[in-house]
Amino acid sequence: MNSNELNLAIVAFFECIQNYYGCKTEITEGLFSNYDDLDAHLTTWNLSVFDLIRSAYRTNGNRFMFEGSTMYYEISGERIIDFKNPERNKFEFVEQYGENVFRITKISFNQTT
Repeated sequence: MNSNELNLAIVAFFECIQNYYGCKTEITEGLFSNYDDLDAHLTTWNLSVFDLIRSAYRTNGNRFMFEGSTMYYEISGERIIDFKNPERNKFEFVEQYGENVFRITKISFNQTT
């Protein structure tokens, strides 16, 4: 995906994110060092679960924000190198923080009706 396609996909995601407000939101975050070979066994993982109440883009720092009543999570807009929508209501962002420092953020929204 070229940078223009990447930007358009991210903007489209955030233009529709209000559809997920009130949903149980699961964020799985992993830190890893080899972008070409994401090995789950060599990745440091964190998991957060909350109901999404709001999101925004913080221009001071260029951050995408996700907020629940007891949770706050940010993704660096300028460090995103990959974005995917592998399944319905599931999204993945990859940020690069250094030559060999990457963070993958997997977001899953559980829409109950």
